[in-house]
Amino acid sequence: MRYYIIAGEASGDLHASNLMKALKTGDPNAEFRFWGGDRMKAIGGDLVMHYRDLAFMGFFEVVQNLNTILSNLKFCKQDILDYKPDALILVDYPGFNLRIADFAHQQKLKVFYYISPQLWAWKRNRVKIVKRAVDKMFVILPFEKNFYREYDVDVDFVGHPLLDALEDYQFADKNEFIQKNKLDSRPVIALLPGSRKQEVSTMLSIMMKIAHAFRDYQFVTGAAPSLDDDFYHNILKNSDIKLVSDQTYDLLKNAEAAIVTSGTATLETALIGTPEVVCYKGNFISYQIAKRLVHVDYISLVNLIMEKEIVKELIQNQLNPRNLKKVLDKLLFDNQYKSQLHEDYGRLREKLGGPGASENTAKLILEYLG
Repeated sequence: MRYYIIAGEASGDLHASNLMKALKTGDPNAEFRFWGGDRMKAIGGDLVMHYRDLAFMGFFEVVQNLNTILSNLKFCKQDILDYKPDALILVDYPGFNLRIADFAHQQKLKVFYYISPQLWAWKRNRVKIVKRAVDKMFVILPFEKNFYREYDVDVDFVGHPLLDALEDYQFADKNEFIQKNKLDSRPVIALLPGSRKQEVSTMLSIMMKIAHAFRDYQFVTGAAPSLDDDFYHNILKNSDIKLVSDQTYDLLKNAEAAIVTSGTATLETALIGTPEVVCYKGNFISYQIAKRLVHVDYISLVNLIMEKEIVKELIQNQLNPRNLKKVLDKLLFDNQYKSQLHEDYGRLREKLGGPGASENTAKLILEYLG
């Protein structure tokens, strides 16, 4: 069968690539055409557009790039028509993908959605689009099934694909990691400032301000695959903070603590078991609009899944060097706090279930396609 897949971010590229592998197992003749990244490309098929050219975040930034977004939508619709897929598989990326879902449904194409948009957080009226345009939604967070049930939409909970990714990953041991990246013998504090230029510029500039207060530790930044190393070096100049690329999991595994920008990385950090503080500071206008529209108590996936704050969140004005140092002190030196966090991480894993999300989703897609 022919599958057209759209993933617009780095995390979507990872999870879509694993889904593609699972689809190939069940459908050896599978052919792929996709919007995504290097991981999907490694599985095989035709890469139409890389996600690094699609990453626009925030209300203000979207308005600035509206012409590009509309042009991409127009091109994508025609490309789908030309390809004539047996199924369209959309991976998160709601602003773009929900519009494509509506279009594809009108063309009588089978539409599957893997990894639900966070409609439970904001823009709940978009559930109407899911209900009319998506043949089946595959959700990865346990509370999402109940959320959709409230709107009379039957979805499949397939488990979280991060458990698959982490189970398959071969972690580097500490000595290997240190030698490979020319680090010194001090314990590591990981900095994960995001995956888009706007947020990395803001977040990393704040994170690096507390390095002088922890001279017995070395701060190491994990580079996002969508950004060039030179971009990071320009921000990190005049500091001794190191940069590692394509080694986020190894960095987290070998770190004593992590300072993480809100997003999928917060859950990755928790599942690896690294004590973390979650941070976010965005464009003032975008944040003020979001604050009035978003209906969630927390910004990190970890706290949302657990339905309580188990990792500290520093948002907007709360994110400053003084507060950041205070939380990092607890993560490094408060043994009782660390012990409780470790227990909560264990409960988080239990709530997410076991690995197998990619295989579960591929099996269901093939069943629904008959």
